[in-house]
Amino acid sequence: MIKVLIADDQELIRQSLEIVLSSKSDISIVATAANGEEVIEFLKTDIPDVILMDIRMQGMDGINCTKSIKQTNPEVKIILLTTFDDDDYVFSGLKYGASGYLLKGISVNNLYDAVKTVYKGGSLMTPEIASKVFREFSKMPEYRKPKNTLLAGAADVLLPNERKIACETGCGLSNKEIAQKLSFSEGTVRNYLSTSLQKLGLRDRTQLAIWAIQSGIIDSEDTL
Repeated sequence: MIKVLIADDQELIRQSLEIVLSSKSDISIVATAANGEEVIEFLKTDIPDVILMDIRMQGMDGINCTKSIKQTNPEVKIILLTTFDDDDYVFSGLKYGASGYLLKGISVNNLYDAVKTVYKGGSLMTPEIASKVFREFSKMPEYRKPKNTLLAGAADVLLPNERKIACETGCGLSNKEIAQKLSFSEGTVRNYLSTSLQKLGLRDRTQLAIWAIQSGIIDSEDTL
């Protein structure tokens, strides 16, 4: 059973999400919250598997709440919800550890699939989102070059196939797309990803995608 918490400052949205997700036999809505403060308070008594959280809420917003949660409960998966394409918020959310973001107009089936994806350790880095992240992060001085020599040399611990998969992850490809492009099975891709995350000390594939941008591995792989 996947334990889900829904956070949105609009009661109608909270109720709607609760109704549609409660209809799924493998999902349990453990709580709803109107702002980030209520989410933090709930986490003192119970820990959900996945949090669906509005980016913009009165009081503590979804970005600051994500940052706070990931500092104390890094295992919790967070999906940010938005009604518009707000790049600055999306980038901040990914940087702080969100597994991705969704527009509130998403279909019920796609929402359900998204919850299952992040619960299993995946991310919602679609090619469109990934290309934006890559483009915008590449413009930022703090992301254009590795932050330290440890990061700069970290790629050396990866095997050639692990480097290739990290690169494709940074470009936003799904496991299935990576498998097709590199002629691997999806199971092999998952195994390489798991090993790479362990070697690099990263939490999830979203962090791996950002690391691929920061470390310059995408540029170096493109030249091969």
